[in-house]
Parts: sequence; C-alpha cells; structure tokens
Amino acid sequence: MRRKNQSHVSTFPFVGLPIQSEQEGVFLALFLGMYLTTVLGNLLIILLIRRDPLLHTPMYFFLSHLALTNISFLSVTVTKILMNMQTQDQSISYAECIAQISLFIVFAVLDNFLLTSMAYSQYVAKCHPLHYTNIMREGLCSLLVTVSWILSSAIALCHTFLLTQLSFCADSIIPHFFCDFGTLLKLSCSDTSLNELVIFTIEEGVITFSLMCNLVSYGCIGATILKGPSTKSICKAFSTCASNLSVVSLYHGTIIGMYFLPSSSTSSSKDIISSAMYTVVTPLLNSFIYSLRNRDMKGALQKLFHKGAVLSQ
Repeated sequence: MRRKNQSHVSTFPFVGLPIQSEQEGVFLALFLGMYLTTVLGNLLIILLIRRDPLLHTPMYFFLSHLALTNISFLSVTVTKILMNMQTQDQSISYAECIAQISLFIVFAVLDNFLLTSMAYSQYVAKCHPLHYTNIMREGLCSLLVTVSWILSSAIALCHTFLLTQLSFCADSIIPHFFCDFGTLLKLSCSDTSLNELVIFTIEEGVITFSLMCNLVSYGCIGATILKGPSTKSICKAFSTCASNLSVVSLYHGTIIGMYFLPSSSTSSSKDIISSAMYTVVTPLLNSFIYSLRNRDMKGALQKLFHKGAVLSQ
C-alpha cells in the first residue's frame, strides 16, 4: 500500500542509537564526557596557538580553524543526541532537521578543505623549504580559509534548497540518530534524481579532490624525506608529519567506510555505529592526536602550565 504524502512534515521520529533503554544513562554520560573532552581539547588547541608566538605559522593557523570546525561539527549532532536522551524524546522537528543537515554539510565540507590546505602547507614546507615564507604568506592563508568557508556554505545552501523542495511521507521514520542527508532522501516521496546528481557531482567531487590532493602532497613529502642524509633526519621529518597524516587517514577512512563501501538495508546498526565514529569519535581523536603527537603543541602546553604555576605562587 502506498504511503500517504505530506509536503510539510512537522516532526521526524528517530530510530536512535542501537542501545537498550536501561543503558541510556550510561551512554548519556559517555556521550557527554566525549563531547566535553572534545570541546575542551580543541579550545585548548586554539588557546595555545593564539598565545604562543612559535605557533603563529601557516600550519597552526589552519589547525586553529580545524579545531573550531571540529567543535562546531560535533555540536551539530551530539547536542541533539544528549537532549533526546535526557528528555526520552527520539524526534526532531522539520526545521531543526533542515538546519542540522545544512550545518552538518558546512562543517563536513570545511573539514575537507582545511585538511587539504594543511597538506599543501606541509608539501611546501618539506619540498620547497626555501620558498615557504614567500609562498605561504598570511594573505594566501587567509584567502584559502575564506574560500573554504564560502564554498562550504554555498554547497550546503545548494543541498538545503533542493531538500526543501521535496515532499515527505507522513509516516517517515529516520533510521538514524541524527538527520543524515542521504537517509532523508530515501524517505522522500518526491523525485530525488536531481538531489542525487548534485551529491554525485559536488559531494563526491569534493571528497575525491581532497583525498587526491592529500595523497599527492604526502606522497611528494615522503619521496623528499626519503632523500634525507641520515636515518635520524628521516625519522625526525616523518614525525613532524605524523599527526597530520594520522588525522587525514582517520577522516578519509571513516568517510570511505560510510559513503563509498556498499551497505545492505539490514545493516542499519552498523551504519549508525560507523556514523558515530565519523561524527563523534573522529573529532575527539583529532584533538588528542594534535595535542599528544605534536612536539610544538606539547611544548606550548608545558609553557602554559609552567606560566600558570609561576603565577599561582
């Protein structure tokens, strides 16, 4: 039997996380802890970069924007999850759903562009060190970030406009814990061929472009590093790129697992878990990777603690 159409659905029920009702208190504490840790970790990264003159470089300029993006990206989904767990109301209004999708796309695409800019900065630093200051000028860095914001917002606006033109069935239930764009398209009673075409040409284009740029940049960096005069210099050079490469691998690995690998209609729990990895765990790990595996960040953190200890005496 065909489902009843409704152009303006007031709310969308969620299936939610695949957990038992008696476990919700534990998961509420877990998600809240992960959210606060991620927010505080990324705020610490921004503070260190702003306060330490040694971190006033193009790489850390991009990193500060990436940290802000991680906070925003996580807040788009996790705050709603926490609210739903607290109120026991697994639903979201139509307006909130559209806003969540729009902001999710903005910060997801912005992540791609910022990681690509950081890869380019690393490429210039390792492969053209004598021209680094001339190439990676403050004006160019600001331009790259500005263009990233503009393109991300334009892509999100395009998707949001097309999404608002669709009709949804009255009994639509989102088999997820947040308003996933692809999932919402499957619930539409309208023709979504234009939306799917835009996703294929823009979203997959952005992901592929970012992935290829990162692969080429770090491939060239690796080839240059291996030409080093000694094993010690090679290891030191690799260690400076390790944190960036770890984040890029984690980010693109989760995206490929979510959107490029085939999934059956019966594996909704696995899809939800992989989405949780991408939306919650990845931003959390990013802050730890840049804080614990980066020598400059650890040095700035030690100086901040030392200064605080001196002032407290």
